[in-house]
Amino acid sequence: MATRRSFALALLAATAMGGLAPSPAAAQGELVLYCSVQEEWCRPMAQAFERATGIKVAMTRKSSGETYAQIKAEAANPRGDVWWGGTGDPHLQAAEENLTEPYKSAKLGELLPWAVKQAEQSGFKTVGIYAGALGFSFNKEQIARKKLPEPKCWADLAKPEYKDEVQVADPNSSGTAYTKVATLIQLFGEDKAFELMKAMHKNVNQYTKSGAAPARAAATGESLIGITFLHDAVTQAVSGAPVQIVAPCEGTGYEIGSMSIIKGAKNMENAKKFYDWALTPEAQRIALSAKSYQVPSNKASEVPKESPNLSEIKLIDYNFAKYGSSAERTRILQKWDAEVRNAPRR
Repeated sequence: MATRRSFALALLAATAMGGLAPSPAAAQGELVLYCSVQEEWCRPMAQAFERATGIKVAMTRKSSGETYAQIKAEAANPRGDVWWGGTGDPHLQAAEENLTEPYKSAKLGELLPWAVKQAEQSGFKTVGIYAGALGFSFNKEQIARKKLPEPKCWADLAKPEYKDEVQVADPNSSGTAYTKVATLIQLFGEDKAFELMKAMHKNVNQYTKSGAAPARAAATGESLIGITFLHDAVTQAVSGAPVQIVAPCEGTGYEIGSMSIIKGAKNMENAKKFYDWALTPEAQRIALSAKSYQVPSNKASEVPKESPNLSEIKLIDYNFAKYGSSAERTRILQKWDAEVRNAPRR
């Protein structure tokens, strides 16, 4: 467990703050929760909070990019209270655009440094709740049947033998896919990264809305290769799918899954109660039953034995401040649309 957390201590330093335990006293009222992990994790989180507090939860599940767009569209009349989960970049953009509310949880002192750093650099408008590395998986049975080489690197995914064999999400809707774009830019430089993505584009059979969908496609054989966070591929492997999980040879980026309180939340006190509760080991343990294998942010939380060992993966020093900024994220997405999504496939 300690080795899986060591990457965070080496990557980021942060100031710890004292923590208080949440009161389990039965409460009344409502909470509108926007959730950006998988439905299988969103639903039990909402149900467990209801049981712990008596607060009725109305939950909506959408990908990170979709949720950010919804919160921005609703800014004049906010409908949501808490945005839980999804990659940190759009959470940081929402913080910069004043779409979320600053809140210093009493649980901050219990969190790993990378989670506290996420809070500090956003002015405490978001906080890290889990971490996970980016990569891809491939279907071992399909690759043997088609007599194709096993891909090991990002550059391999641009090779012509994988034409129509790669699935990845659209970075406009998916935080996973945006992390991929930002990762490649940081690995190769912007010009080379876009050349690589244009070459990959010829091999992509579908751009999905959800970042986890390509892992399921690789697991079922719908697609040979799926680009996702590695923990999403682990979920498929644990369920018995014939997939090989790959941390790319050149190195890779990672996410800090985050949580934010929406500015102008109509149930602000209940939002703060959920925020504090979601940072506890008890709440973070729900990931295990949901077969979600991210590294949790509370230092006392159990790290699933199936989780990718982040200390053994070549992680880049991902620049969350730059690639989570509104101007940079908007610029990159516009460039991706113009130069990659709209590029010819033939």
